[in-house]
Amino acid sequence: MLKPVICAIPKLTEKTDEHIYMPLSFLTNKQQSDIQPWKILIVDDEEDIHHITTLALKRLELDGRKLTFEHAYSAEQAKDVLRQQSDIALIFLDVVMETDEAGLDLAKWIRQDLENKFTRIVLRTGQPGQAPEEQVIVDYDINDYKEKTELDRKKLFTTVYSSLRAYRDILEVEKARKYQELYRNGLERVISASTRVLEKHSLNDFCSGLLQQTMSLLKLDKPSMLVQITGVGAIYSENDFEIIAQMKGNKELDLSDNELYQYFNLAIESKKSIFKDDVLVGYFPSTGDKVSLLYLKGLSQMNAIDVSLLEIFSGQVSLAFDNLLLNREIVETQEELIYRLGDVVESRSNEAGNHIRRMSEVSFMLAKEFGMAQEQAELLKQAAPMHDIGKIATPDRILLKPGKLDADEFIEMQKHPEIGFDILKGSKRPILQAAAIISQQHHEKYDGSGYPNGLKGEEIHIFARIVAVADVFDALTHKRCYKEAWPIDKVEEFLRSAAGQHLDPDIVAIMLNNIDKAVLVNQEFTDPE
Repeated sequence: MLKPVICAIPKLTEKTDEHIYMPLSFLTNKQQSDIQPWKILIVDDEEDIHHITTLALKRLELDGRKLTFEHAYSAEQAKDVLRQQSDIALIFLDVVMETDEAGLDLAKWIRQDLENKFTRIVLRTGQPGQAPEEQVIVDYDINDYKEKTELDRKKLFTTVYSSLRAYRDILEVEKARKYQELYRNGLERVISASTRVLEKHSLNDFCSGLLQQTMSLLKLDKPSMLVQITGVGAIYSENDFEIIAQMKGNKELDLSDNELYQYFNLAIESKKSIFKDDVLVGYFPSTGDKVSLLYLKGLSQMNAIDVSLLEIFSGQVSLAFDNLLLNREIVETQEELIYRLGDVVESRSNEAGNHIRRMSEVSFMLAKEFGMAQEQAELLKQAAPMHDIGKIATPDRILLKPGKLDADEFIEMQKHPEIGFDILKGSKRPILQAAAIISQQHHEKYDGSGYPNGLKGEEIHIFARIVAVADVFDALTHKRCYKEAWPIDKVEEFLRSAAGQHLDPDIVAIMLNNIDKAVLVNQEFTDPE
C-alpha cells in the first residue's frame, strides 16, 4: 500500500544516499522552529512597557521556538496587526489607552468580531479599579489579569510560558479535530470515488474513471489544477504496459518517454504506490497477473490524510479491478462462444471466414457514429454475430443452392428469422435478448416490404436496422456462392438506391460518410483463400 512520500529529507544513518519521505507535519520541533517563532503582540500606549517587556522575554524559548514581538500603541493599531496575522499566540493588552476601556473593547472585538478563540489574552492595567478582575475575566474571555506593578521578570516568564503552552495545546486539539473532520470527509470522498469506479464496465472506462476519481479524491479537479497535471492510465500484464487512458494538462505527455516507464517499473518492482518528485504512481493489483497503474505528474505535495485515503481507495480499486477482469473474462467467453456458433452457421452456407466478425465490427462503428451509448454499441457488437442463427434449421439443398431460389424455396428460407428468434427469445441475458431481436428483424425493410412481420421504419429496432446495412455492405463487398464481390463504387451506388426502401436512410448516410472505416474493417478481417 501507499507510504507517506511527500518531500525528500536525507535519512541520517550510515547509508547517506538513502532518502525517506515525510509530510511537513512530521517535522521535529527543532525543524519547525526554523519556520516560525512564537508571536507575541504588545498593546500599550507607553513606549517603556514595550521596551521592558521585550527585554525581559527576549531569551525565552518553548519547544525550541524563540519569541518574536509585534507592537501596537492603540486598539486600532492592534486590530490592523490582528487582521493581517492570524497566528498571534499571546497578547499583552493594556486597558486604558485612547479611551478608558479601549483594551476591553479590543478584547471583545477579538473574541466576537474576529472570532479568534485561540490567542491567549493577558490584560495588564495600571489602574486596577478601572477594570475589576473577576468581572473582566468573566465578561471579556480574558485568560489572565495582571497589574503592571506585579509583572517583574520572573512573573512575566511564568505568565508567558503558561500562556504559550496553553496556546500550543489548544492548537493541537484543534488540529486533531480538523484532522478527524478532514479524514471523515475524505472517507466520504473515497466511498463516492470507489462507487464511480465500480460502475465502470470496460477497461477504457475503468482507467479513465480511475484518473478522474483520484483527482477528485485528492481535490485536484479544480480547473487551475487540471491545466497543470497530466495523467495516464495503464494496464501491466506479462511484462508489458498497455496505455488505456490519458488526461492532458498544459502539455501533451509523450507516451514513448522513458521516464514514464521508469516510474511504472519502480511501482511494479516495489509492488506499491509511490510519490516521488512531482509524480504519483498508483499501484492497483488484481488477484491475477494484471496490475492497473495510474500516473499523475505535476503534483506539488500530499499530506498524511491524502496518503491514508489513497491506501483505502487502493483496496477498493483493486476489488473493482478484480471484478472488472472477471466480468471481462465472462463476456469474452460469451463472445467466443457466439462467434464459434456463428461460424458453424456460416460454414453451412459456404460463407466460412470472417463475415460475422466484419459485420460485427461495422455494426459497432455505425452504432457509435449514430450516437449510441458505448454500452449499447458494445451489446450490439456482441449480439450481431447471431443474426442468422435460424439458418441452422434451413435445409442444405436451399442453403447451398448456387442459383436463384424458387418460390417454395424462398418461403422456406424466410422461416430462419423466426426460428432464430424462437431459439434465443427465452434467455434473460442481455446479449441473447438483443440477438433474438436482431435475428427476427434483420430482414425487415424500411418501407415495410420485408419479412417476417412487415415492420416499417422505426418499428424496426435500431439494432436490426444497423445490422441490415452492415450485412448488405459485407455481402456486396465479398464473394458468395451465387455472386462475385462488387467494387466499392458500385456498393455505394446500391446503398444510395436502397436508402428509404430496403434500408434506413439515416444509417445508409452514416455508412456512406464512413465508407473508408468499413473498408478498413474488410482489410483487417479478410477471408482465407
